[in-house]
Amino acid sequence: METYDFQNIISALPTEDQWGPPTPPANATLNDIPYAPYSKGDKLGRMADWTTDAGKDGRDQRGRQGYNRFNRDQQVYGAGTSSLFSYQHAEDEASFSVVDNQRTSTKARVGFGRGGGTIFRGRGRGGASAGRGGRGTAMTRVGGRNERQDGRGNRGRGRRFGWKDYDKPQRNRDSSVAIKPDWKMIEEIDFNRLAKLNLETDEGEDVETYGFLYYYDKQYDRPAVKGVERKLLIQERAYYNPTTSEDPVIQQLAEKDEAQIFATDSILSMLMCAPRSVNSWDIVILRQGNKLFFDKRDGSQLDFVTVNENAADPPLESDHTKDSINSPQALSMEATFINMNFAHQVVIESDESKYNFENENPFYNPQEDTDPLASKGYKYRRFDLSLTEEEPVHLIVRTELDAAMKGTGNAHDTFLSIKALNEFDSKAPGSGGALDWRTKLGTQRGAVVATEMKNNSCKLARWTTQAILAKADVMKLGFVSRANPKDNGRHVILGVIGYKPRDFAVQMNLSLSNQWGIVRTIIDMCMSMPEGKYVLVKDPNKPVLRLYEVPPNTFDEEIEEKPEEADEE
Repeated sequence: METYDFQNIISALPTEDQWGPPTPPANATLNDIPYAPYSKGDKLGRMADWTTDAGKDGRDQRGRQGYNRFNRDQQVYGAGTSSLFSYQHAEDEASFSVVDNQRTSTKARVGFGRGGGTIFRGRGRGGASAGRGGRGTAMTRVGGRNERQDGRGNRGRGRRFGWKDYDKPQRNRDSSVAIKPDWKMIEEIDFNRLAKLNLETDEGEDVETYGFLYYYDKQYDRPAVKGVERKLLIQERAYYNPTTSEDPVIQQLAEKDEAQIFATDSILSMLMCAPRSVNSWDIVILRQGNKLFFDKRDGSQLDFVTVNENAADPPLESDHTKDSINSPQALSMEATFINMNFAHQVVIESDESKYNFENENPFYNPQEDTDPLASKGYKYRRFDLSLTEEEPVHLIVRTELDAAMKGTGNAHDTFLSIKALNEFDSKAPGSGGALDWRTKLGTQRGAVVATEMKNNSCKLARWTTQAILAKADVMKLGFVSRANPKDNGRHVILGVIGYKPRDFAVQMNLSLSNQWGIVRTIIDMCMSMPEGKYVLVKDPNKPVLRLYEVPPNTFDEEIEEKPEEADEE
């Protein structure tokens, strides 16, 4: 039997302080290999599984059903550790896009008229093919949470984006005016600030009145006979809408110091309804001494009527719809001419029976214009915007009336403001979930009007504001539709509804005190600036107003270029 020397065994032990197995060398082959935990109860499964799909960063995204189906044979401890050996992406591929959706081309602007004013004569054609589409929804804020309301008046939770929304192009609108490098931005106003303003003022007083009004044809208030449609006629009538500084009556009133602020109802209503606007617009402001003139550019967007501006899915202009009759620009031109022709058609033109104001039309020249004058009355009205008696601030607005209506008995004649809503195609993209007027206007009139209030909130607010400024007794809204959805040249009148302007403003939740507060704020801002020319621009993609200081000759070059182009033609 072999014997061991106990002293030799002790001398062979390591002399370091550590006890146990020796430390492996630094060049070990198993260094930097990740360690996967395991359990003694793990069952032998697949050596390599290429059927499962790991999600982002190697994590399984299948959810509970996927776990129950694929991982039922795995133990809790050590299960799913294959992600330790999966390839980690250096960058997030979700941010990668092959298609560039940003628009780089600028949209051509369309203007018409001569001189400082715009003359509408009831003409206008367009044409191409119409598209097809679905129903849109609108988001509202109710009780601190987001809710959805579709075209049928149903409410639900916030809008859920599904597979139909993956290819929707980004809506980048163009500015109404090109911002030049020499323009200096003075102020930027958010719409949230405008909504908090408030100023109480009076109903205004008439300073001078011009023009004449034909009497309204009451047969258009009767329900349409089934199977018989009243066509919208194109009539040649002269209608003038010059800007503020080129109005001869306003020039005379400014010389007499009747007020410090001057504007037209079209320009002022856009400013008063600014928080409801979506599209871009601009107002030119001239300060001369202690006077302010709110002007518009020749061919400005303020002269045109928008269509479904506030819809959740408004008409979108793209490369394949640029020449379509349902593009935003084509619909705006169509709606503008419908408004002109509708106001001319629903009056009874008679020289023996008409309402004459104190003075004749100040813009009509019989030697130059051969077309007959349209029924139009101009009332120059003054409003008191003073905060204190020591600093009076008065505003004179040129307002417009479209027709008169004879009162019953000893009642005086009433004044009307006549506007028209137009339907292009209830199934086309950009219709905003509108109902079919031909089938629903007679039975569901309230639903039709409510849908228009949602899709055209800014347009209806402007019309209501203009009627209140002019102190119109009734606002007539006509419903005009295309005779054929694919033809924007022929239209039919489906019905007419009358509202009292202030009652209609309550239905739309339109606050006049807030509107006057916006006007007074812009006036104070401009009055604190030195004399010169300024431009107030609505941002095309944000709810923001920006005030720019521009050179005095800005926009004068455009006016000089137009006569030269006419001579060349």
